[in-house]
Amino acid sequence: MGGVPALLEIQGLSKSFRTGQQSVQALRHIELDVKEGEFVTVIGPSGCGKSTLLRIVAGLDGGYEGSVKLAGEPIAGPGIDKGFIFQEPRLFPWLTVEKNIAADLSLGDKDVRRRVDELIELVKLKGFEKAYPKALSGGMAQRVAIARALLRNPRILLLDEPFGALDAFTRAHMQEVLLDIWEHNGTTMIFVTHDIDEAVFLGNRIVILKPRPGEIRGRISVDLPYPRKKASAGFQEFRYKVLNEFERIDELAFGEAGAGI
Repeated sequence: MGGVPALLEIQGLSKSFRTGQQSVQALRHIELDVKEGEFVTVIGPSGCGKSTLLRIVAGLDGGYEGSVKLAGEPIAGPGIDKGFIFQEPRLFPWLTVEKNIAADLSLGDKDVRRRVDELIELVKLKGFEKAYPKALSGGMAQRVAIARALLRNPRILLLDEPFGALDAFTRAHMQEVLLDIWEHNGTTMIFVTHDIDEAVFLGNRIVILKPRPGEIRGRISVDLPYPRKKASAGFQEFRYKVLNEFERIDELAFGEAGAGI
């Protein structure tokens, strides 16, 4: 994506947390640019700071060192320019699908009504507009959450393991739905996962984090055309590249642990 300016610029990002009398460093010296329209997957073992990184970009966490800018402006807090999808859909159980998507906006507004209808079509929930969350499957509920995040046309969509609680079949379907949305809207996306196949299937680029503290261990550009076939030789080639990076992370972690013995 040469020549496309960076939408998100992260420079020298470090973040620590206090736990009792101790300070635990979650992220260290993160340098990352994400271009307009890119789909970046962030992968790493548990405890590597993936979710912390996403929360900082969303403006939900502060108190860090370094610089985080969106469209050239420092991120000072949450805003409609940043959509966030959690692992759980977090729907309002007393609202229907269409009202959950509209959230605090009125469906009586013609523009809101039109946009909600378009998003219901986009996330393939036509016919479920009046349904309540208790009547939805996990995948359907997550599609409502995605539509709600897209309603305000965010510059960037941040997804924190949104399909982690779904069964394998539903997860695969949701990956395809998300790619349809990305290709239709062109929204810049950062998707956190611990699943290698998911990272390769979705991303233009894979960012690999090592744990304790979280540092970028590798960056892999995935030039496979969409739609991708997980059984193809090209897909497996990229999968092995990611696996090799994880083996190097394990070797590094073992070496550091051994040095402390």
